[in-house]
Amino acid sequence: MHQSNDIGCSFAFSSHTMDNRSTSKSIDKQSSSITDTDEIQLFPAKTASYFNVLFSGFALLSDGYQSGIINFVNLFLFRIYGSGIFNDTMRSRLSYAMFVGAVVGQLGFGLVIDRVGRKFGLIATTALVIVGAAFSAASYGTTVDGLLWMMIVARGILGVGVGGEYPCSSVSAGESADEVSPGRRGFLFVMVTNFVIDLGFVLSAIIPVILLAIFKNNLEPVWRISLGLGVIPPLSVLYFRLKMADSERFRTSSLTKRVPYILIFKRYWFRIALTSGLWFVYDFVSFPSGVFSSIIIDSVANTDSLIQVVSWNILLYSFYLPGCIVGAYSVDWIGRRKTLTIGLILQGIIGMILGGVYEPLSKNCIPMFIVMYGLFLSLGEYGPGPTMGLNAMELFPTAVRGTCYGIAAAVGKIGATVGTLAFLPMVDAMGGYRGPFLVGSGIAIGAGIVAWCFLPEIGEDGLTSEDESFKAYLVQNGFDVSHFGISDPVLDDETIANKNYHSIAQH
Repeated sequence: MHQSNDIGCSFAFSSHTMDNRSTSKSIDKQSSSITDTDEIQLFPAKTASYFNVLFSGFALLSDGYQSGIINFVNLFLFRIYGSGIFNDTMRSRLSYAMFVGAVVGQLGFGLVIDRVGRKFGLIATTALVIVGAAFSAASYGTTVDGLLWMMIVARGILGVGVGGEYPCSSVSAGESADEVSPGRRGFLFVMVTNFVIDLGFVLSAIIPVILLAIFKNNLEPVWRISLGLGVIPPLSVLYFRLKMADSERFRTSSLTKRVPYILIFKRYWFRIALTSGLWFVYDFVSFPSGVFSSIIIDSVANTDSLIQVVSWNILLYSFYLPGCIVGAYSVDWIGRRKTLTIGLILQGIIGMILGGVYEPLSKNCIPMFIVMYGLFLSLGEYGPGPTMGLNAMELFPTAVRGTCYGIAAAVGKIGATVGTLAFLPMVDAMGGYRGPFLVGSGIAIGAGIVAWCFLPEIGEDGLTSEDESFKAYLVQNGFDVSHFGISDPVLDDETIANKNYHSIAQH
């Protein structure tokens, strides 16, 4: 009896309540009615793919939340310790510590999930996020500098986990979304990855307002609880990830040994460079604009009320969500390339306008300034936000999808780190916060032109056709493709019996 069609259930909830001998007898009586072509596509088969999509991507909420919450933690720490201790240098270290760790996680886990498996990477990154978030909230030192350095190190550990989530979650979610509905793969992928990240940003603005209302001017429990709540998203999916298995596409098209990296580089070097470069630009422009938003708003709000400053950030971050939702529909409707190009160019235009009228607008009409700022961020989530991960997932074959995705995402995080480090120097050099908007917008428009000219469009059968063309390419170059895929685990008696039971029930 072949097993490849029967192991469609990616969630394997196992118990041992049946007697093996009676199970074997049951199987013998029923085996004649079970064949490869029987419709044993039980409720777990399709439902499992939905669960894989959902629980693969949900922990990315931590990335959005942790990237956004540090924005407010910086503000709280500055109010507590002042500029003498919590200066620009320390603030930047704390802001980019997670980005540096993320680069390590993206590169390392991108390779791991291709060689070892998607499930292993998902569990490992979940554990790292839990540990990093917990230690960030529990940061302690005999001096303030010691406390801050512990937080920086903990944020670095957190970054390795969050960075690893990118290739692990996104690749697994994309492959499972393809099994659910290839024609809506883009929409499903964006909604469980980029939308979840954006939702994390919004929550990172709401939580501090609630805590400030509770603790008033006692800011230490506010920043500690804010960081500690970041443990909840990974904890909520850990159990389900332990029960997951690798996607069907990975089991049939992976390459876990004798990987021809030279041939792979020759075929995909341009796509790697293109996806990496575009992601670098997106993160260089968008991440600092989000990370430093509370500082920007604090500088123009002309108020000592922290709740008011953070409340403005809730409105600002809320612009992320509609942009992402429209982008999720757009990637399947007009295509990835057009969505990315339109988003980048429109973001650049709005950014140029915002930079040009920054001074009079921020001084005379703060609500309009927030709306313009929000549109700038929203357009980033309409175009480049959904398509960066989607392109990095679709443009490469299953065998090296995690590795190539990890490289592109890591270069993107380097862009975020460079942008974060360059943000305040640009502010000083260009006479205010208008400088980063003008520079970033010009770069975004240029990136939009590059995307339009060079980015290939991927159809609904793109994952399958890319795997097939990759294997054909390897064959042409004399590589043995007989060891593609991994053997399915041997089904235990209970699993077979349960499948037989459901098959009989259906008939």
